[in-house]
Amino acid sequence: MSSIHINRIDIFQVDLPYSGGVYRLSSGREYTGFDATIVRITTNNGLEGWGESTPFGSTFVAAHALGVRSGIAEIAPKLIGLDPRRVERINDVMDATLIGHEHAKAALDIACWDIFGKSVGLPVCELLGGRTEVRLPLISSIHVGDPQEMRARVSAHRSKGYIGHSIKIDGDPAADAARITACLADKQPAEYFLVDANCGLTVETALRMLNLVPSGLDFVLEAPCATYRECISLRRRTSVPIILDELAITEASVLQSIADDAAEGIGMKISKHGGLTKCRHLRDICLAAGYTLSVQDTVGSDISFAAIVHLAQTVPERSLRCILETRDMVTVRTADGPFEIINGLIEAPSLPGLGISPRLHVLGEPIASYP
Repeated sequence: MSSIHINRIDIFQVDLPYSGGVYRLSSGREYTGFDATIVRITTNNGLEGWGESTPFGSTFVAAHALGVRSGIAEIAPKLIGLDPRRVERINDVMDATLIGHEHAKAALDIACWDIFGKSVGLPVCELLGGRTEVRLPLISSIHVGDPQEMRARVSAHRSKGYIGHSIKIDGDPAADAARITACLADKQPAEYFLVDANCGLTVETALRMLNLVPSGLDFVLEAPCATYRECISLRRRTSVPIILDELAITEASVLQSIADDAAEGIGMKISKHGGLTKCRHLRDICLAAGYTLSVQDTVGSDISFAAIVHLAQTVPERSLRCILETRDMVTVRTADGPFEIINGLIEAPSLPGLGISPRLHVLGEPIASYP
């Protein structure tokens, strides 16, 4: 390989208003917008790589936007002069520089993959293991609300071709059972429903809710409880498939869940795990264990969505349940690219790297640069 090294890292900040007004999660959490950090890495030969990290506020996992940018400030100077194509070595340096703070590492890692693809003329999905040649199903994100209003939002996404739906609940057993019942009332044969508690249930409230749901409804329960012990306890008491999310962050936590037979799969969120490199590790672990995967991010704009599509394009069809269309959740477009949705399905483009062209007029001037 010809010599390539990182010359400069620029940081941009963009506010992403939520497209639905107010997004409501369990435990009274509400969001009207999201704070995006976008990274541009420039190499000595002029290649540019782009990445994004947008936490879901500061109450989803241990991450927040100011922390992302502070973490990048710690890491970025250590990356100057390194070859961005050596993604595992880049991650070694990031982990040696800053323990944890995976959201800060994610944007840098994604930008390195973008450069890697451009340097060899291949899309990122080919470098991550090769595309599957299947079109990827999208999942909606239906925030907590009145049962019939949530049912209407599911219907609206169904009309766009969505065959996956993530139904948020808030911890009230009777109200949540009504929400699930309403959202699944018009379920089509090929649809996949994921009931997401975002760690807002106790074992007691989860069991009460599941006892109130009519028998025969086909759904999985994601991130039911706040602690691993509670999730294991619930797992032993229900036949409803369980998917881990907020508690499945590191390779060690996923391996522990496999050893304990704690779940049927995980919700993979790229920023939560620290980028595409670590997600590649988790993908392979999960596939070896027979887990199913959804490929998402906490939230994000076009750059995050591009990374989601490329990673999901490498997951075998039998193991992939859906991907999150993050662009649908926000009102600001940060990049352009051939990511067209047809009948609720999408595939990764064949352009080198991520296949996106950032909208520099939207990003504005960098708020920080390194060196």
